[in-house]
Amino acid sequence: MNAHPINLAVRFLLELVGMISMGMWGWRQGDGLLRFLLAFGIPVIVAAMWAIFNVADDPGRSGSAPVPVPGTIRLLLELLFFSFAIWTWYDMDYGRICLVVAVIVILHYIVSYDRIWWLIKH
Repeated sequence: MNAHPINLAVRFLLELVGMISMGMWGWRQGDGLLRFLLAFGIPVIVAAMWAIFNVADDPGRSGSAPVPVPGTIRLLLELLFFSFAIWTWYDMDYGRICLVVAVIVILHYIVSYDRIWWLIKH
């Protein structure tokens, strides 16, 4: 189910929602120039980590890995990304959005059991 177009679209939307929440959260953490640095810097750094640290020959990606990591490390990176995104919604007092995103992330990983198993094995 991992490669199903609907699941891939849901994953992409979850990633976008995560980046948006991190940017919004960063905006609220400072004033002046710091506000802009955090609002843009946090999502850029997280997106770079997302793109750079990959498992070699991951069928869910292009197959290339600028910095190859074991599957368990990649899975941990993904879980940290989504956990931080969910927490930022909670911290900004968007409880309903937090809950909805959390449920969708959990459902996504349940549906993507084959990818999780692949990551654990690699």
